Amino acid sequence: MRTQAGPSRARPLWVAGALGVLAVTMIAGLLDGAADISPWQVVLQAADWLPFVHVDSGLAPVEQGLLYELRLPRVLLAAVVGGLLAMAGAAYQGVFRNPLADPYLLGAAAGAGLATTVAIVLLPSVAGSIPVAAFLGAVGGVFLAYTLGNTAGRAGGTATLVLAGVAVTSFLTAIQTFVQQFKVEELQRVYSWILGDVGGGWEQIWLVLPYAAVSATVLLLHGRMLDVLSVGDEEATSLGLRAARVRFVVLLAASLATAAAVAVSGLIGFVGIVVPHVVRRLAGGSYRIVLPLSLIGGGAFLVLADLLARTVIAPAELPIGVVTMFVGAPFFVGVLRMTRRAVA
Repeated sequence: MRTQAGPSRARPLWVAGALGVLAVTMIAGLLDGAADISPWQVVLQAADWLPFVHVDSGLAPVEQGLLYELRLPRVLLAAVVGGLLAMAGAAYQGVFRNPLADPYLLGAAAGAGLATTVAIVLLPSVAGSIPVAAFLGAVGGVFLAYTLGNTAGRAGGTATLVLAGVAVTSFLTAIQTFVQQFKVEELQRVYSWILGDVGGGWEQIWLVLPYAAVSATVLLLHGRMLDVLSVGDEEATSLGLRAARVRFVVLLAASLATAAAVAVSGLIGFVGIVVPHVVRRLAGGSYRIVLPLSLIGGGAFLVLADLLARTVIAPAELPIGVVTMFVGAPFFVGVLRMTRRAVA
């Protein structure tokens, strides 16, 4: 078993490596497009956007505007959404001590999706209604799944919790479909949102950033507490940790992260399972390193998924949620098989 000191000493190296991977994927995302811009000019232009850095990229004003107004916000939104979903997945797994817990499977994304659909269809003129509705829906979805799993079997059991999440997701999705019929003219907008999209532009980035900052900060500060919580509530309490309070705060922060991501990008599945599991395989199971690496790695993963969505059938474009499902579904089966072997 990996010691806690090892990950602590290695954390800066892992974080630096993850940031390097994120930077490479973001540059690759900036390169993709109809206009042919050299990689070196993109790197120089990206450096010029940094504070207190002034570099002449040699790009014409039109090309600079293309990068800044179209490509950059898309790449940044994918990075933020991917990071939030991956970190939320890692947090849910820590709270429930369940490797299959995920915003998409636990009902959080479906709850946020239902609430957002209600806001789009019934409250289109209320400013700020979508983020608030998504947060309330995400919390409600997780609460329903956990309550159902708790009453149907041992709390935190892998199979019980996943089945409860599937049931809640199916039920909330059915209600969402019913709500859509009240305003048929909004169906195209809702369906596009359901399949996932990170092309919302700077407006969506400014909308999601405050929620992302709050949720990410809270979760990162609770990494050590999640490590203690992983040994069990009784042991954690004996060590002076208020387990119920930690679980409540982490659940709220993870639900806020999920809601913020869903509100600006739609339903993008499996990011919260794929990335945390890869991180644990590479860097160990301490949440002091799993959470920050999931945040960074989730951003890189979704930027890469968006790049694939734009290029696989170019000039047409796949919904980004389709790409993550192609990757995540077989990955989920593999994790399920490993979990069953571990229990056996």
